[in-house]
Amino acid sequence: MTSITPFLWLDNNVRDAVAFYKSVFPNAEIETVSDFMASFELEGQRFYALNGGPQHKFNEAVSFFLSVETQEQVDYFWEKLTDGGQESRCGWLKDRFGLSWQVIPTALSRYLGDPDRKAADRAMQAMLKMQKIIIADLDKAFAG
Repeated sequence: MTSITPFLWLDNNVRDAVAFYKSVFPNAEIETVSDFMASFELEGQRFYALNGGPQHKFNEAVSFFLSVETQEQVDYFWEKLTDGGQESRCGWLKDRFGLSWQVIPTALSRYLGDPDRKAADRAMQAMLKMQKIIIADLDKAFAG
């Protein structure tokens, strides 16, 4: 069977990264960790990581999309992943290793895909002003 697995090039801190991600994600499984590389799962998604050194850095061209249901989940992942990292806009952030994440509540997709294009646009405009997504603010904007 063919599969696609993200492979992360880290700057000689693979053990720290795996420990960090295990602390963030409730459903994390570490398969192997060595001084050179690791394999692990986060919420059922398998990853490989390599101690490759400083030659290559992550950038926003690739990010991991976390789809969550509640504001409590948004807040949890936002707080954990920005610890030592950096907030950005529209639900995007970088963690302490420079990896980009999007913490997006399902309400946003539902609102943006709604057939009422005026309401969807109000939700979009509200989202564009946010760093961390606030579901209550999306609800208000959508409702008008």
